[in-house]
Amino acid sequence: MNTEELKIKVTELLPNVILEEGTEWLTFNIEPAQLKAVATALRSNDALQFDFLFCITCIDWKTHLTMVYHFNSTIFRHNVVVKAKLDVAKPEIETLCDIWRTAEFHEREVYEMFGVNFSNHPDLRLLILPDGWEGKNPMRKDFEDAVNMIRL
Repeated sequence: MNTEELKIKVTELLPNVILEEGTEWLTFNIEPAQLKAVATALRSNDALQFDFLFCITCIDWKTHLTMVYHFNSTIFRHNVVVKAKLDVAKPEIETLCDIWRTAEFHEREVYEMFGVNFSNHPDLRLLILPDGWEGKNPMRKDFEDAVNMIRL
């Protein structure tokens, strides 16, 4: 399936997504509340079979955060990127751990680095940083480190 065919299939399956033009992989934006339904559809649809979640990350735009998910079909060899805009004051989105087990560690990293709360995550705690770093979120642009004088 080429990118154009993939675009048609995804928009038929998920008519509420907003396609992003000019990207290497098919990329679309969703509302955070749509994430679980979109992820389930991408995973379970026989024509798509996105069986591999290989990256979850977050981008701090100062005014909002954007969650970015990269999915791959190891069967059909196609990729798709899903983005969801979050409120910077209270960033929260549903976990994908129950659909892809690999999401557990990716979400824990985003939680500690950006402060995104993944609702219904089975073990949301610090992954890399030592105790005492809870809530400091060193990858956020408003993070200040008085000791090392780091300011983004």
